[in-house]
Amino acid sequence: MPYRRLPNTDVARIRAMQKALQKTEGVPPFNLPFSVSIHQELKYFFPEFKQALQFQKEALERQNLKQKKHQESFKKARLYVSHFIQVLNFAIIRGELKPETRAIFGLDEDERKLPLLNSEKDLIEWGDRLIKGEYTRLTSGQTPITNPTIARVKVHYEDFLKIHQSQKYLQETHTKSAEKIVELRNKADQIIAQLWNEIEDNFSDLPAEEKREQAENYGLVYVFRKNERLMFRNLKLGVVK
Repeated sequence: MPYRRLPNTDVARIRAMQKALQKTEGVPPFNLPFSVSIHQELKYFFPEFKQALQFQKEALERQNLKQKKHQESFKKARLYVSHFIQVLNFAIIRGELKPETRAIFGLDEDERKLPLLNSEKDLIEWGDRLIKGEYTRLTSGQTPITNPTIARVKVHYEDFLKIHQSQKYLQETHTKSAEKIVELRNKADQIIAQLWNEIEDNFSDLPAEEKREQAENYGLVYVFRKNERLMFRNLKLGVVK
């Protein structure tokens, strides 16, 4: 015999609740195939759940839309930060600056390799060090490093920071909406399970097949096990195998 299958996706949950509401629209309370209390709970919960799903979808779309711009700003800022350090090292090699100049930027005096700039955290840390270090040099009357200047580095660094903060906010928004959906999803499952139980109880006096047909009108879903569908069809047609 076919078994009842509760929704296991949000689309299926929406469909199940929507069908029950549509089928009972305008029906007097005493003619409902389920209790007035679950009907009221369903009416108030359905729009909340639907709106939460839409909000989560939009939050994810905004996050994905901004992701490309975020990656581009990261690469650009990293390029300028790394170029500034390279120019610093070249100036030291040429004897134009002393090795101890590196210490002003938080670098080891004898370290010629570029620091790791693979993560956003690394880039934020080193961008800040370079900007503060160069302004320390300039306020003491030293010649500015050029190609790129720290002003140019700062433009791309701050552009990255702005986009990074925006992306971080979008990620947090999506995370919160996802957590909210988990709570609402559990509530939806409880409502649908109770709703379907009451609908089946309402038609419990009918023959099994008619009971399922009536229940399906209100959104219930029944699934045949393997080979049962063909067997059931043959029985209805009077075919014996």
